[in-house]
Amino acid sequence: MKYLVFALLILTAAAGSAAAQDYQPVTDQDEFLALIGDRSLTNRLYQLSLDVTADGQITGSAVGWQVTGSWSWQQGYFCREMNWGGDAIPYNCQLVEVAGDQMRFTTDQGAGDSASFRLR
Repeated sequence: MKYLVFALLILTAAAGSAAAQDYQPVTDQDEFLALIGDRSLTNRLYQLSLDVTADGQITGSAVGWQVTGSWSWQQGYFCREMNWGGDAIPYNCQLVEVAGDQMRFTTDQGAGDSASFRLR
């Protein structure tokens, strides 16, 4: 149930003002790491804050529950698995796109649902 709430929050976060911007794909790990730097992926409205580190770790929180996970870059996609407050979020490879300070992740290598975050 908590996973469903998290998914709904992420999908709702994607409906913000970033939809009007022109996103550009990020297909290279070095470019991704340069964009992320030491910034967090955030959505203040839904209390989402995630840190994606160069050593392959994901940490943060969403709606008051801890998020942990790991990621790798495979064939131009951000591939991750996470745990949110004790619930597993399955492995998935995602298309990454950027527009200004907005970063969008689209599941299933760009064929699935999208979520947008602000880089802070």
